[in-house]
Amino acid sequence: MGFVVGAAATVGVTAMQERGVSGAAEDVAIRAEINHLWQQRPHEEYMRLTLQVHEGRVLVAGALPDATARAEAIQLAWKASGVREVINEVQVVPSVEVPRWVRDQRTVLEIDSRLTFTREIDSINYSVEVVNGVVFLLGIARDRDELDRVLAVIRDTPHVRRIANHVMLREDPRRTRPARA
Repeated sequence: MGFVVGAAATVGVTAMQERGVSGAAEDVAIRAEINHLWQQRPHEEYMRLTLQVHEGRVLVAGALPDATARAEAIQLAWKASGVREVINEVQVVPSVEVPRWVRDQRTVLEIDSRLTFTREIDSINYSVEVVNGVVFLLGIARDRDELDRVLAVIRDTPHVRRIANHVMLREDPRRTRPARA
């Protein structure tokens, strides 16, 4: 019974998103295909990456030890069917500092919480990743005012050094652009 309730809740939440159920399903398939491609490579490198997919737009963030590894991760992301765009926000960093990584994860939780409890923001339409204090924001805003509210919330969050905004407005014509063949 718990599985049925959980599945129904997931479908209900997904239906509320701007991309709808079918769009969310396509994004899950893209994410799974990219993860499969990445798993064919050295595991320790791809554990340093984060992946968000929204309407076929793929945001790859994280830190890899060299430019060659970064280029390979991006090339593999482009191979997944249904990808419309790959946003490369991977930093080249020889090693990851555990305290910084922990702070980044706390910052993600703080931003997600603030977005959830801020009026006039549909937080369900946004994905947030933080790497070395840089916030990577992906999603769909209802309008410019909502996006401005989201950016203000993030700017007011401790430990945020910079925001890389990859949000599209609901009416943006790029949302209907076909996937790369």
